[in-house]
Amino acid sequence: MIANTDPEFAPIATRIRDNVGRQGFMTHIGAELSELTRGSCTLAVDRRPELLQQHGLFHGGVTAFLVDNSTTIAAATSRGQAALTAEYKLNLLSPAVGERLICRARVIKPGRQVAVVAADVYCLTDGVEKHTATALASIAMLDEKAAARIPSPA
Repeated sequence: MIANTDPEFAPIATRIRDNVGRQGFMTHIGAELSELTRGSCTLAVDRRPELLQQHGLFHGGVTAFLVDNSTTIAAATSRGQAALTAEYKLNLLSPAVGERLICRARVIKPGRQVAVVAADVYCLTDGVEKHTATALASIAMLDEKAAARIPSPA
């Protein structure tokens, strides 16, 4: 983590990790936040039968979730603002077969209102990564007033 060279990032990283820890869907999917730096995020999930489609491949919905969440998290690292996905374009490049799915997101253009974030998804098989998807997302950056209007989970 960059916290050693960027002391202003440490509280942002802590807040993001806490928020991600409260996401029930992250727990449900079994995804983990494996890397977090200013402007980037890596999420990963291990292969489990309930995450696969009928042919034994990771379901496209798992790939889409990783892209959705990692791009939003990466955008939030830029200024520490709350963020929500506005849209993303996902290209599935090859079947997602393997032991682990890894999504690496990086901010292309931070912004006060909209950030542009790219993500690449890889399947890990026997220690080798295969590029299985790529995406580009527009992330809505929320000011404090807008973030305060979002209801807290019950």
